[in-house]
Amino acid sequence: MPEAPPPEWMEVGRVVGPYGVRGWLRIQPYTLRSETVLEYQPWRVRQRSGAIETPTVLEAKVHGKGVIVRIAECQMREDVQRWTGGVIECPVSALPGLAAGEYYWGELLGLTVETTEGRVLGSVHQLLETGANDVLVVRATDRDRLIPYIAAVVRRVDKDARRIVVDWDPDF
Repeated sequence: MPEAPPPEWMEVGRVVGPYGVRGWLRIQPYTLRSETVLEYQPWRVRQRSGAIETPTVLEAKVHGKGVIVRIAECQMREDVQRWTGGVIECPVSALPGLAAGEYYWGELLGLTVETTEGRVLGSVHQLLETGANDVLVVRATDRDRLIPYIAAVVRRVDKDARRIVVDWDPDF
């Protein structure tokens, strides 16, 4: 079976809910510095339904650990409901290049995770920032696994083959 091509769009955040009563959106960026998500334009939002919409960003501000954004499509708090839970994506070409061996979180989402022995554990559903190290949330049909994203465990990331090889006990 042919491998899936690398994505042209990458997740850079999500809409977590309304801010205020005038239709502003609260955004949770997937970037180290919250304001960086504003540099990655244009945005599109993949709704929970799977529909994709392109918002027109009118204003944006860093607010706490996140960002608040006013878009033309939302004039009041009730308008935000259809955007809540949506994933913000930007073109991969809008992102700055990384050094060899470095990856954007969005590049890891959906990659198949397998052990060094070739046993498939599932695919990367989410990444968590814990302070000590990042953690891969690997979803399989029967359960989720939390696998630390550290060199002792993650042996190889192969974006072209869309897989991550880990030294991990499948029963854990």
